[in-house]
Amino acid sequence: MSKSPRKSIVASFGLLSAELESSEAAADQPSPPPAPTTQPVRVGAGVIGAAHRAIGDIRAERDRLRAIVESGEGWIQDLDPHIIDPSPYPDRLPDDHPHDFERFKRSVEEEGQKVPIQVRRHPSSPDRYQVVYGHRRWRAALELGRSVRAIEVEISDLDLVLAQGIENASRQDLTWIERALFALRMDDAGIKARHIYAALSIEDAELARMRSVYRAIPADVIEAIGRAPKVGRPRWLELAKAVSAQHDALEAVRSALSDAGKAKETSDERFQLALHAIKPRAGSRNSQVPISDASGTRLGACVVSPREMRISGEGKLGLEFIKFVEEELPGLVERFALRKKP
Repeated sequence: MSKSPRKSIVASFGLLSAELESSEAAADQPSPPPAPTTQPVRVGAGVIGAAHRAIGDIRAERDRLRAIVESGEGWIQDLDPHIIDPSPYPDRLPDDHPHDFERFKRSVEEEGQKVPIQVRRHPSSPDRYQVVYGHRRWRAALELGRSVRAIEVEISDLDLVLAQGIENASRQDLTWIERALFALRMDDAGIKARHIYAALSIEDAELARMRSVYRAIPADVIEAIGRAPKVGRPRWLELAKAVSAQHDALEAVRSALSDAGKAKETSDERFQLALHAIKPRAGSRNSQVPISDASGTRLGACVVSPREMRISGEGKLGLEFIKFVEEELPGLVERFALRKKP
């Protein structure tokens, strides 16, 4: 018995999407300027081999796209990005560095959209679509006010979420909490545990750890913290344990994150604020406090230990702040001496 068109697309989705992402990432990297030299440049066999493999990947990608179109399982078309919605199962958190997307958008503006996105018909709005793969390309087209090239495929909710998970498993830049949050989306959608294992390439013990985190820390708190690229599984487990141990922990965490929203802390710093709100560090360990002015501009950070305080500056304003603190030190000493007088 032959497979249905929907299943055949899903079966090849992981490999196809991985290749699309590889091509997109390669196109997104700016080429370095050539270095001046008076000697002839010798190109190694490894470089030549890599170039041949890259060309082979492009040809394979073209053949796969052509096969999808010719089989009738999908077709390339130009769509208005305003009639396209994101996937109902988001798998990414906002990045702390929006300039990376701006660079990508400029690349699309100057060089065009090299790879189509994949979409499906919206299950409840026949005149609309949902992104299956290619959210950044769709967003770039939306902000640039131009149509987006897309392949329309037929895919169910279950296969969509599994396909996203399989594709995400090959990404190196997804943080642990983003993967855990995606497991939460699958859990909420009623996806069975065995399918979550397959989608994320994990075992039952790892899913149990993820569940212990997102069942203790609600999704809105995780999203308020962000992707926290420097925070791994052990720290998230530590935060989840601390939240579970105190009945008013979530209130304290939300309050700390609300205050953080007024400044420009990174997601890693927001995690630290959340953890310190319910589990202050022991006195023998250093604690870092971000320094920002009234407008939220980051000036630097202050690292405090029982016997030492170090202030670091960031940018031009940060250096000016360091100089200001140095000039104010004599006055601070006088105020301290007055406070100590009987």
